[in-house]
Amino acid sequence: MIFSEAVYIDENNILVPAGIIIRQKDIDKLKAWGITTVQSSGTPGFSGTDSKGENNSEITPVEGFSKLNYISSFSEVTENKNAFNIYMSLVERMNMVFLRISKGEKNLDSRIVNAIGVQLLQTFRSERNRFIGFILGSSVKGFDMAKSSVNIAILSALIAQELKFPHHKLLNLIIGALLHDAGMLRLPKEIIEKQGGLSEEERTRIRSHPLFSQRIVVKELTYPDEVGDIVLQHHERWDGNGYPFHFNGEKIDIGARIVTIADAFEAMVSFKPYRNPIIGNQAMKNLLADNSSRFDPETLKIFIMTMGIYPIGSIVQLNNGAIARVSDIQASAPLRPKVQILINELKNVIGDQETYYIDLLAEKNLYITKTMDQKELSEMV
Repeated sequence: MIFSEAVYIDENNILVPAGIIIRQKDIDKLKAWGITTVQSSGTPGFSGTDSKGENNSEITPVEGFSKLNYISSFSEVTENKNAFNIYMSLVERMNMVFLRISKGEKNLDSRIVNAIGVQLLQTFRSERNRFIGFILGSSVKGFDMAKSSVNIAILSALIAQELKFPHHKLLNLIIGALLHDAGMLRLPKEIIEKQGGLSEEERTRIRSHPLFSQRIVVKELTYPDEVGDIVLQHHERWDGNGYPFHFNGEKIDIGARIVTIADAFEAMVSFKPYRNPIIGNQAMKNLLADNSSRFDPETLKIFIMTMGIYPIGSIVQLNNGAIARVSDIQASAPLRPKVQILINELKNVIGDQETYYIDLLAEKNLYITKTMDQKELSEMV
């Protein structure tokens, strides 16, 4: 089925935006969550194919379904599972956006991206730590570009919130972060997927992708120049050695400066075909070593203070031998975050029903001795 207005799981969480087909997998998820009804103020209809086998998204009203209501069964879902399912929904929906961009569709509707951006911001405000934790602590496979864009939007929102961005400016930043690399989809596939070094001509083509991103954002999706500047300038460097225009310092749009930092961190902690992810703590050290060449030093300082030396989701070992995951950071004591114990000092794995946390600022006799990656943890459990 397809609806003329967005379909909501509850009053805050969108299942699908307006005009997007509800698939069987969406219904299967609702069943798994124990949700039996949803709500929409739009007109429902069936989506089918025309005589050529092409999708026909025209909405045909269905008798007897002018409005659907919802019940409170959504609250039965555990809080963490709720946040993760929303996170995965954002990734899946951005993947569909990128597929449409890659196909060169001319009728892209910015409302679809807006709905993703609004839900990301709403959920980030209530599930900030969980969202940040998913960047380091989850092992989601596939949808690499969409997952990266959602992660970068989350990290960008983190910085912008500390900078006290007003709501509209924060939402524009999130949209820019989600679409900053959209121009890569307009480059030849053989260049994007090439193994080994690129020729000078191929590097030049790659460096043109911010221009394509701006064109998609401003011309095709009709976003304001504020969003266009973010995607256009996200590869500029503080020292002026970036591209495409070699802007430097505060000549670079503040939104682009934020996305640049978020992009760099996310790239380091994500799996790449040519290397394993870098541990969050090491990624923070790499950023600290920038020495005002690539990143705005003041914005970087805010990011590091907000994320912590041991970012949320980091796996750490304590001096008593226990293994834990960082659950919250403390700006006043960056080396002593709050942690969730995964394996206790007796080497017993802690089950979901036994979960407990330790505040390292309060427990002075405990401290972090080293960080670990997900592979090391999986071998222990």
